[in-house]
Amino acid sequence: MRLLILLASTTMLAACGGAGPQSAGSVAPSGGGTGGGDGSGDTHTFVNPTTQKVYKAIGSTHSYQYQVVNAGDPGARQGSQLYQGDANTVRNSNLTVDYNPRDAIFNVSFSNGLAGTTATSRFQDPLHRTDFGGALEPQFGTPDLESATFGMQGINYLESGSGNNVVRRPGGEFIFDLIDTGAPGSRDVTTFFYQTPGTETQYVTFAGYLRNTAGVVESDIDNPDGSTSTLLTQTNTFERGAFAYGELAAADDIPTTGTGSFEGAMLATMVFNNLPDTLGNTDTYFQWIAGRATTSVDFGANTFALSLDGNVGAPLFDGTSRAHSVLENAQFRANGAGQIDLVAAGGFLGQFNEAWIVNPGGGRLDINIAGSSIDGAFYGPNGEEVGGGYRIVGGTPDERIDILGTFVGRGN
Repeated sequence: MRLLILLASTTMLAACGGAGPQSAGSVAPSGGGTGGGDGSGDTHTFVNPTTQKVYKAIGSTHSYQYQVVNAGDPGARQGSQLYQGDANTVRNSNLTVDYNPRDAIFNVSFSNGLAGTTATSRFQDPLHRTDFGGALEPQFGTPDLESATFGMQGINYLESGSGNNVVRRPGGEFIFDLIDTGAPGSRDVTTFFYQTPGTETQYVTFAGYLRNTAGVVESDIDNPDGSTSTLLTQTNTFERGAFAYGELAAADDIPTTGTGSFEGAMLATMVFNNLPDTLGNTDTYFQWIAGRATTSVDFGANTFALSLDGNVGAPLFDGTSRAHSVLENAQFRANGAGQIDLVAAGGFLGQFNEAWIVNPGGGRLDINIAGSSIDGAFYGPNGEEVGGGYRIVGGTPDERIDILGTFVGRGN
């Protein structure tokens, strides 16, 4: 039996965030059973969990660490940059979620040394549940997936973290000031969000997370003219990830003949900076992408094709240049294909052959793909749903382009 590849936690908590009263799930599974589970004979169900579970997640994560001196001032730029990313396979993932339905508490871990991600969070306080539209909202950089830009339903948000001696400046940028200039300040907040199981698919769904960490210090420097200048340095570490999770189908339940088409949601986190050669600007900003995925499968030939169609959200600005090429509400498209290999891969795997972005107004940005991956699996009775993760890495010299995400789908 294959390992359960996906996110345990989200499957079972339905936090407040656009899904109404919270429960383990709000829609009963369709007929045909509960899916393959983890091969232990457990009767755990995806929409309405009854037992504590630890799931492995499939998807991708990335991180970006850098410094900004005097953020918000003219000429402020990102320096000391370190970017890392990694896509997990179905059977090779250290990303886990542990959920206990008895107490509605779960622990998530998105620690991945290859991606530079270290987020681990325990969501136990009912106040960790949050949503858009009130006095308290998810932190800056969290995608409002139920907004007009993305148009999704049943999205739940959980958030925890801490801050010390910093206050964020008014406006739409990730910049902090020290409350006590004689002491350093810090902020470290993790937000986890997911679609309520049963909203669209019964045995698999998608989730994402972000962690925004900032350290702020003030220092004095001596100028050549004998005067002294005060510098405020902010060190940011941003983490992002997107995953699919659910109840895996048993390998012997997956069809060996015929074809199938699966429709569902896609989510991605992206960095896109093609400006270093043209503008000499290495400032890089995270953006979310959300939309639809179509997975076409030929079970007899053991092949599949994946098509992604998403809208791009606004960049996460930080008091630097704001120079970027992909505008809010741009369209993202990508097509890929590959093989089904239940024995070696535990599902299906492949690559992308094309990807591009169309900005509002019609400007097209084609991505020169240096590397890519698609990793997925079948879920539910007879493999009636699919889910997985993907990555697209740009290959043009002097560009930082990386798109990492997840997709799910239900058979038509």
